[in-house]
Amino acid sequence: MPRKVTFDTRPPPGTVNFGVGQPSDDLLPVDLMREAASAFLSAAQPRQLNYGEREGDPLFRTALADFLGPEYRQAVAPDSLFLTAGNSQALDFVCSVFTRPGDTVIVEEPSYFLAFRIFEDHGLNIVSVPVDRDGMDIDSLESVLTRIKPSLVYTIPSFNNPAGISMSAGRRSRLADLSREHGFIVAADEVYQLLWFEQPPPPAMGTLIDQGNVLSLGSFSKILAPGLRLGWIQCGTALRERILDSGVVNSGGSFNHFTSLVVREVLASGSQQDLLEHLRASYAARAAAMQEALQEHVADLARWTRPGGGYFFWLELTSGRDTAALREKAPSYQVGFQPGVNFSCRGTLGHCMRLSFAHYGENDIRQGVARLDRLLRTG
Repeated sequence: MPRKVTFDTRPPPGTVNFGVGQPSDDLLPVDLMREAASAFLSAAQPRQLNYGEREGDPLFRTALADFLGPEYRQAVAPDSLFLTAGNSQALDFVCSVFTRPGDTVIVEEPSYFLAFRIFEDHGLNIVSVPVDRDGMDIDSLESVLTRIKPSLVYTIPSFNNPAGISMSAGRRSRLADLSREHGFIVAADEVYQLLWFEQPPPPAMGTLIDQGNVLSLGSFSKILAPGLRLGWIQCGTALRERILDSGVVNSGGSFNHFTSLVVREVLASGSQQDLLEHLRASYAARAAAMQEALQEHVADLARWTRPGGGYFFWLELTSGRDTAALREKAPSYQVGFQPGVNFSCRGTLGHCMRLSFAHYGENDIRQGVARLDRLLRTG
């Protein structure tokens, strides 16, 4: 039976819900988008309101490639990029093109819980492999590959949602090699790749598209605004041809043509880079506030690793308490979180919880952690 979990939306006033994995209003650039839309529309031509090219507007893809190249420390070819309507749509589309009902997808344990429902919607069998401080355990993956032939391996290589860890460069390379050796597709969810605080993670899986069967999924949801529903897939020529041969692409043209033309103005002006630097600094400060508050309040109750980027802290309760049951009590403490079991395809990790620092300022984060402390001790 498909799982029923959904993402947490805006919480009630006065509640600090660390289960909300989206940016706060003050980080959403309304003025920037207003200026970009005005700049585009002031010079727009009627043809620009047509369907658009299947892979996305060439000028947008060039601007995106120019933006990604310095961040990836490797030139990005515009023709390696395919425009999508955000990362969830991209992952659903990847399943449509590269899998069939009854196929197997291998995921990390833990992994992004809402991806599980997408895989279930496509009738895929979900098998997990563990992670450690260096990301997906590739030795365990190789062991699984002796028994199972997956169509897809789904990974969040940088600042994993929810664990906050990043896959080492060596493991990324091995994963790409295995994809070619065993004939599966790597769907690398790289939405947090650019959101590092002090040191960047290893180069994106998008830099390995010539080494293996790699699809690198990126999104403006984390670096510009989620409501734009704009993202991209980076891949090699053979996989790109399979994508372009899809019926929905041939029928409808570009998945989000108009928005991409507005965002091209943001990229071309350099505003996206400026905003990215601002987001890095803002999230770094929020992560530091959460680290300090957790250390002050719950260091005797939980273990965690401070993330170097992304949105999340992943806590393991030393008592082994069931966090799903605790979550039922959380509203009375005006706090919230995501229970660990949501991030396991095997129904384990019940003693864990995910906390997001993206949706709140530093003072709210400190207050929320204090409430979480009271919940853990008295709830």
